[in-house]
Amino acid sequence: MAVCDVVNTSAEKVAEIEVNDELFAVEVKPGILHDVVCMQRANRRGGNASTKTRGEVRGGGAKPWRQKGTGRARAGTNNSPIWRGGGVTFGPRPRDYSYKLPKKVRRLALRMALSARMNEGNLVIVDQFNMEAPKTKEFVGVMRKFDFDNCLVVADTDNENIRLSARNAVGYKVLPVAGLNVYDILKYPKLMLMQSSLEQLEARLMV
Repeated sequence: MAVCDVVNTSAEKVAEIEVNDELFAVEVKPGILHDVVCMQRANRRGGNASTKTRGEVRGGGAKPWRQKGTGRARAGTNNSPIWRGGGVTFGPRPRDYSYKLPKKVRRLALRMALSARMNEGNLVIVDQFNMEAPKTKEFVGVMRKFDFDNCLVVADTDNENIRLSARNAVGYKVLPVAGLNVYDILKYPKLMLMQSSLEQLEARLMV
């Protein structure tokens, strides 16, 4: 097992900890990460674009003019797609873009993303990160001690004070272990883990 430094919120080393190689020393395969990120982005699509067909637009009851004798092209309804205000042919309709990859692939991709941050030296393990009240200035001050401009913070629980403190700070996001995902790990170049969240990560990813 690899040994990592444990630091406090002042970026000072306070201990060392062994981390599981099956979580932080996995061979990174970009193709698998790409597949999972594409799945996550597809699942977030709204798919709400909609147009009306010729059967849904208003009007169309009476024949615009008689069939013959006018010199104009025959027309049976003003709902025709070739008429202004008519229906749309093959237009977008509400749909679901989501799909699923196997659970083993999703877990493997998450372990690869963690390993990538570890290999880059962009993963920090913090012993404790507690805030008595939501203070954006205090949260940003802690991040600046690590020289982090863009960082994903993973807490062991849904820490409300930290989450609210980071909400108005540009470039930061706080997630509980249950919400950790490949897209956010790759989106933020720095990753901060609470020491207490490591056991939860193992329980979630080593099943």
